[in-house]
Amino acid sequence: MTEIMIPAWVEGTLQPVEKLAAHQRGLRHLAISVFIMDGTRTLLQRRADSKYHTPGLWTNACCTHPHWGETVEDAAPRRVAEELGIQGLTLRKRAEVEYRADVGNGLIEHELASIFIAEVDEATLRPRPNPNEVSETRWIALDDLRADVAAHPETYTPWLAIYLAEHADRIFAEVAL
Repeated sequence: MTEIMIPAWVEGTLQPVEKLAAHQRGLRHLAISVFIMDGTRTLLQRRADSKYHTPGLWTNACCTHPHWGETVEDAAPRRVAEELGIQGLTLRKRAEVEYRADVGNGLIEHELASIFIAEVDEATLRPRPNPNEVSETRWIALDDLRADVAAHPETYTPWLAIYLAEHADRIFAEVAL
């Protein structure tokens, strides 16, 4: 299988780089994170145990990278459908945040992440997770999520902890916290 090429900065210019190589080299690259919200409750996914980094950890509804030549606006709904089997969401771009995090096994996420939010009715949303991507999903109130991330950080992805600690005001500005 051919490795996916993602947009990453190499020597100051945006270039196509294999996704794994971008993480091995800690290159700054484009990424996407999606939060699916019902009021102050957010949908989490537990990453499949077969993922090459952060397997089995809980994270926001969807995280991905645009393919080389793909916009973040096109990549976000594509990946929500591929990971969670959900189509037709209205995704609104809320913020752009940069972070750098060690994700284990010598891999670094150095991302310029476009953050999208979809507002849904939890009772009518029917995720159909792709088992190669997601092992399970659950809903949780943001306050409970913050408390659980503080109490059990080892069960969550580093980027989710960073989003909650450093960028929540920008990501969830329209959510009554």
